Amino acid sequence: MKTVRLRNIEIGMKVPKVCVPIVGKTFSEVIEQAERISPMGADLVEWRADCCDFYSEREQVEAVLVSIREILEDTPILFTFRSRQEGGNQPIGGKEYLELNRFAIQEGMADMIDVELSHEDEIVDEIIRTAHRAKIPVILSSHNFERTPDPAAMTETLKEMEKRGADIAKLAVMPNCERDVLNLLCATLDAREQMDIPVVTMAMGGIGIVSRLSGECFGSALTFGCVGKASAPGQVELKQLKATLELIHRGITRSELEQED
Repeated sequence: MKTVRLRNIEIGMKVPKVCVPIVGKTFSEVIEQAERISPMGADLVEWRADCCDFYSEREQVEAVLVSIREILEDTPILFTFRSRQEGGNQPIGGKEYLELNRFAIQEGMADMIDVELSHEDEIVDEIIRTAHRAKIPVILSSHNFERTPDPAAMTETLKEMEKRGADIAKLAVMPNCERDVLNLLCATLDAREQMDIPVVTMAMGGIGIVSRLSGECFGSALTFGCVGKASAPGQVELKQLKATLELIHRGITRSELEQED
């Protein structure tokens, strides 16, 4: 399987990397959160631009990207504008979404961008082309806050993302029962076995928490934690999340060594 290299990390190795979102509304809140997150040991940090009240002001967006790049030093930055139809905080038209992502790419401060599969094909394809010309990897993402599709449909969605040019394929769903979580994990395992790029999956909410912890077992290469305010239901606090991932990794490694003996 291919991996994705971002500065000092490699996504797609055994232990899932941990991403922490910045969800400040004002400029000062964004900077404050970046300063709080910086020493906490996140593998990468996501700036959720849809959470702020100035995303349409290019000078402010540029100032934030420059400032958090300085604060986070060598920690990779994921730029994300999550539209309202995908669970975000702001409505946005297709053209504006395209131009905002183009701007973030051209600024060169973000190490990776998130692009929503639900936008028009021409918009998605153009953002991916622009990012790849700038040598910036793309997470192609899809979010369902109402239900969990059947496993085959989820696997096909992830495979479609790979065909569209994604460097990482991401799928988040809302489980309505425990079996929905199992179906998401089955789809994740199938995708890992059938695809060449890293996949990122999660079942949101309380009953989906196991999906945020078990990526090494089932094939999800990245998980989202929080320091303070979460950006999605079910996120785990960063320190606890990293400790749990390490515990699972030690258990898997010990089991593999015992089998070799």
